[in-house]
Amino acid sequence: MTEPDLTRLKDVPPPRDAAKRAALAAAMAAFDDAKKSGSETQGNDAPVRPRDALSRTEGKKPMRLLHTNRALAASVAALMIGAPTAFLVYKHNLAQPAGTFGKVSGNVTGGGLDVVDALPPTPARPSVAEAVDENRGKVAALPQSHFMLPAPAKPATIARQEAKKAERVANFAMSASAPPLAKPKDARAVANGVMMQAPAEHGMAEMLPPPVDQEFRDKFDSKDINPVKQVAQEPVSTFSIDVDTASYAFARRAISSGRLPPKDSVRVEEFINYFPYNYPQPESADIPFKPTITVAPSPWNAHNRLVHVAVQGYALQSAQRPRANLVFLVDVSGSMASEDKLPLVKNALRMLVDELKPEDTVALVTYASGSGVALEPTKISDKGKIIAAIDALGAGGSTAGAQGIQDAYRLAEENFDKGAVNRVILSTDGDFNVGVTDQSELKGVIERKRDKGIFLSILGVGQGNYNDALMQALAQNGNGAAAYVDNLNEARKVLVEEASSTLFPIARDVKIQVEWNPARVSEYRLIGYETRALKREDFNNDKVDAGDVGSGHRVTAIYEITPVGEKKLVDDLRYGKRAAETRIAPESGPADGELGFVKLRYKLPKEDESKLISSPIGDAQAVEKLSATTDDVRFSIAVAAFGQLLKGAPYIGKYSYDDVIALAKGAKGEDPFGYRAELVNLARLARTARP
Repeated sequence: MTEPDLTRLKDVPPPRDAAKRAALAAAMAAFDDAKKSGSETQGNDAPVRPRDALSRTEGKKPMRLLHTNRALAASVAALMIGAPTAFLVYKHNLAQPAGTFGKVSGNVTGGGLDVVDALPPTPARPSVAEAVDENRGKVAALPQSHFMLPAPAKPATIARQEAKKAERVANFAMSASAPPLAKPKDARAVANGVMMQAPAEHGMAEMLPPPVDQEFRDKFDSKDINPVKQVAQEPVSTFSIDVDTASYAFARRAISSGRLPPKDSVRVEEFINYFPYNYPQPESADIPFKPTITVAPSPWNAHNRLVHVAVQGYALQSAQRPRANLVFLVDVSGSMASEDKLPLVKNALRMLVDELKPEDTVALVTYASGSGVALEPTKISDKGKIIAAIDALGAGGSTAGAQGIQDAYRLAEENFDKGAVNRVILSTDGDFNVGVTDQSELKGVIERKRDKGIFLSILGVGQGNYNDALMQALAQNGNGAAAYVDNLNEARKVLVEEASSTLFPIARDVKIQVEWNPARVSEYRLIGYETRALKREDFNNDKVDAGDVGSGHRVTAIYEITPVGEKKLVDDLRYGKRAAETRIAPESGPADGELGFVKLRYKLPKEDESKLISSPIGDAQAVEKLSATTDDVRFSIAVAAFGQLLKGAPYIGKYSYDDVIALAKGAKGEDPFGYRAELVNLARLARTARP
């Protein structure tokens, strides 16, 4: 058995002591039975060899096979549930000459498991109970790292399941009526859980289930890619802005591990908006947005053009920002124990505490099998108490996330501060599996609290059980952003560099609507924002919720358009209005020279009535060559192409990762934190990553 084979067993949790005893007893009894049977012809110390069973007379063959397979079944069972020495002894004795038994020495895992004199080399065998106790004690004496078996994700539930399997395996191995087992192909089959191929009625078909590939347990919403639309049929495009960045961080983690992210996990707008851009700044918080529009050739389609809409939000000065009244809601269930989960969350929260002002307030609520208040609302001036509460967090139990949300909101309501930003920050690795788990019910709770002025932001961690679909829905309905933190650098970016953007909104319910001029544009498509689409009538309806923008946030939207007269992807309707009939006549005025018209609607944080900003899209904003645009525009277009490649979008032709790399490298500009260089490297890795 190779090192990788045994490493795969690291996620198998130890079962109950009773199950261990049953499996070890089965193993040792099987050894004794096999040895006694072998003594009829080979002596008491003769090892059991499968080849010996096949070389005897026809009458002895079934009995030999039975004893051999019973020993093999029990040994593998003992190995898989936490008794590696039993397997080593059996494996060693198969290979040793007659008359030897006991001494085993060998490096089994990368941790260096060396088992010497696991069983004494004496002819007289101890009783089964004595052998079990002896081996269990020696196994327990070895360092835990040697076995590579970390604490289980959900010990109570999994232990019960594994105990039942162990007892069933032990009963099967000791049963005189058990049928012969199929011969194992190799050691790798043992680790993959497919070695045993016995009839299902004996329970062996499910004895060693194959390990679940963790990457496929993450949950994402599936949305169709935005299609190409005809301006003559549908001239208006409306969507809610999105400042989330979770999709890019999740993709980075996947690509860095050598695999492409699931296509459903890729939201191109979150890739584009992940990066800081130096767009022109608005002058005051009274008009918190300044749109900048650029029209440039499409790098992947010579017939088309890209309309780049950049919206920069006003950055609050330190004296302008309100107080923060925060409730940290932290998942401390058993699955959060690994280093990239709860320890990372604790580091991230400590970073955030360092960014807050002495008059800001923090509370801490935890949830696992249940929920509880770990820290009552405390001023940042008492930072030592807050840090001590964060440091004391530990993982264990199931995931009663909904109960935790309710407790966090209750605490936020009891300590509501009208002059502050009241926000719950949920840090979790995955799904809620206890209590209220219905997504629509959770969204309803969060929407009602949002209307009372308490917002929700998401700080996601980990992989293998991450419910991105739920986290996105909760953040969108809670007027907050959803970030995914895969390392400390990302935690620093989200909670230190962008702390004001994360915590302090400058506008609510921000929507964008673009109307295209059919005299100049025949087709268009919006790149990304599939999960943020709105109806045309939603734009002027202040009751319709949309995205919030924090201090200093910037939002980028990119449209690909087909100018009139260029090759189109969608044919005109034979019996519909012809394109010529829909065009505006030259005498209609200046609108004829416009490609389209952009409108942005928003509410100030303390107001319920929206305001409007609008700007035409014209030839004055157009450039003949992509190279004539700014580094920010070119780099964001490179990111858009990268996201579309990962998403599998069918509209970028032969544009490749190499093209993305070339465009991004030429547009890196100032890159103080290395984010743009990282994108170039990810594109290189994506070329050879497995699907």
